[in-house]
Amino acid sequence: MFVALRFLIPLLIILTVIYFVLSLYSRWVRRGKLIAHWEKKGITGDREAFLKRGMRQYDRSFRKKLLLGVYVVPLGAIALLLYITNFM
Repeated sequence: MFVALRFLIPLLIILTVIYFVLSLYSRWVRRGKLIAHWEKKGITGDREAFLKRGMRQYDRSFRKKLLLGVYVVPLGAIALLLYITNFM
């Protein structure tokens, strides 16, 4: 039990750092695409409101939820390996 905790706690810390870095990068890329779209189409009006609306849509998008795979995939693989090792 304690061996598993010694392994899982650092893993969760590392995965959290990876999640935050990927999340910030993804938001940065999305904002860049919104700015490029604004400039390409020559849209007039309030640019900050356009960016805020676009980022709000991004925050509710499926792509944002896919970033949680950073936690699900490694922990699921570990659980699968433990199950196969112990019960098969």
